[in-house]
Amino acid sequence: DRRLMKAGLPQLPVTEALPELLSALANGNSAVLVAPPGAGKTTLVPLALLDEAWRGDRTILLLEPRRLAARAAARRMAELLGEELGRTVGYAMRMENRTSRDTRILVVTEGILSRMILDDPELPGITAVLFDEFHERSLDGDFGLALALDVQGALRPDLRLLVMSATLDGARVARLLGNAPVIESAGRSFPVDIRYQERLPETPVEDAVAQAIRGALAGEQGSVLAFLPGQREIERTAERLAGRVSADTDVIALFGNMESRAQDAAIRPAPAGRRKVVLATSIAETSITIDGVRVVVDSGLSRLPRYEPATGLTRLETVRVSRASADQRAGRAGRTSPGIAIRLWRAERTAALPAFTPPEILEADLSGLVLDGAAFGVSDVQTLSFLDPPPKAALAEARTLLLDLGAIDKDGRVTADGEAMRRLALPVRLAH
Repeated sequence: DRRLMKAGLPQLPVTEALPELLSALANGNSAVLVAPPGAGKTTLVPLALLDEAWRGDRTILLLEPRRLAARAAARRMAELLGEELGRTVGYAMRMENRTSRDTRILVVTEGILSRMILDDPELPGITAVLFDEFHERSLDGDFGLALALDVQGALRPDLRLLVMSATLDGARVARLLGNAPVIESAGRSFPVDIRYQERLPETPVEDAVAQAIRGALAGEQGSVLAFLPGQREIERTAERLAGRVSADTDVIALFGNMESRAQDAAIRPAPAGRRKVVLATSIAETSITIDGVRVVVDSGLSRLPRYEPATGLTRLETVRVSRASADQRAGRAGRTSPGIAIRLWRAERTAALPAFTPPEILEADLSGLVLDGAAFGVSDVQTLSFLDPPPKAALAEARTLLLDLGAIDKDGRVTADGEAMRRLALPVRLAH
């Protein structure tokens, strides 16, 4: 691709898959790309599509599951093109926008797509939608794909849909996309030495993680990335490291509820002559690379939302990670050089971990989904094409709640109050 050559891009693994991918999208309207972390799919694929004849002068939409990943991807692509962010490549999310009239690759968070489709189902000016890191299976990602498939089938057969993932059953997604071709790219990662250092039940997770970090700093080179379940544990671990690491080591937090500049600073490489300890939630599992990380410390825990039907509230629950997540975390140590992953559990417990994190659609409050479906003119969202259909009981409960709140009528159509609630972009109870 001329643009990629001009940008002097490195020959990342996904480069070898680009000819097959470009052919698939030139001769059809859907494809699935399976490529492991570090293959280059997030940044190289959108750039490769810029010069395709079918794009014309329309915009490529790249969906990212998190704001941090969206900003990082847009910034990296702009750097590769030698341009300022907001020209050919830009990003948009709630209360943050770096775009211009010249933007042709627009990176957005997943929830933005459903809003765009509900505002104008024909998606004017959009030529392709790329779903990155789809294996995370967020509710917004699943709903966005279901809406995009409906738009493609009814209004925009020319709309290209590309689902990209690191750990996903590509054949299953391909069937959802009308038996779309599946392109696989081999990864390029360095070997990672996985070590086990069991945390005893009576030992607080922050104590075990801090101890493992201090040992890694003493015995290994490079920076350290540690995975903890949440902000509270990150802050406590930072307290236990304060004054107990060398003067050339910076301890930095990385979690979702941080100011964007602090998040961006956390993923930058450590300055020359310094080391970095990044204390992160699962936000650092995919989509971003923190240069210089050679050691990963994995607590084996994650915090996931769990909907409680009895109370109508969603709470956060600390659970063991899946094997797929543990592998993703360990792989962070082998992105740029051979590395080490320290897991704070016994080796034999790895086999007992769930294979994958359950899709959010199977466990979430679906009232927002049903309300958005009603706004789209779909009184029964089960008629949409989901990879995993939403549970009938949860849908029935969501409809009952929306009727009680006056957000939909008895025929499932959105009311004026429902439209006003949608514009607030809040959970339906708070919006009401």
